[in-house]
Amino acid sequence: MKNNKYVFIVTGAAGSGKTTVANYLQDHYDMHRVITHTTRLPRPGEQDGVDYHFETPSSLKKLHLLEQVTYDQFQYGSSLEGLAEGWEQGKNDVIVLDTAGAITYHQQLGAQAVIIFLTVTHMASLAKRMTLRGDKLSAIHSRLHSKEYHRDLALPAALKGIAHVVVNDQWKNTKQQIDVIVRQILSKKN
Repeated sequence: MKNNKYVFIVTGAAGSGKTTVANYLQDHYDMHRVITHTTRLPRPGEQDGVDYHFETPSSLKKLHLLEQVTYDQFQYGSSLEGLAEGWEQGKNDVIVLDTAGAITYHQQLGAQAVIIFLTVTHMASLAKRMTLRGDKLSAIHSRLHSKEYHRDLALPAALKGIAHVVVNDQWKNTKQQIDVIVRQILSKKN
């Protein structure tokens, strides 16, 4: 599956701004958005095939997944076909993953996987962001107490020196940092 295109992986804790950054990369740099699969129910306004491919546990088992994780009692995964789709169009890919998925991508794809780890200065703002995006209070409570949420609050040792760490407190500053990372990576191409 190696080629001269990249997959930009946006990772971090719930509420850190992963979807916002992925949308920016898609819109501003014409990247192909890899739609991941999940067994959780859609949030208000989410659409199947746009935000996620909403699956049942049995339909998820039939896919060719590069990585699969359980997060807050639900299954998530990304397919090899999703990656290939963008690259066949001659585009770089962008995908939102948890840190476990980001580690798998790095292991499988090496330098072709560009990892952007989002964090915030004040962790209390993460719950506020989840509320603002329309998550139900029970879902927020469950996420904030999940072992996966706590794992994703800090950059894992396996990604130190590999991931680009971006503090997403102010969108203007975040965009500037993202632009620097993208330009640096894309300038490596011949």
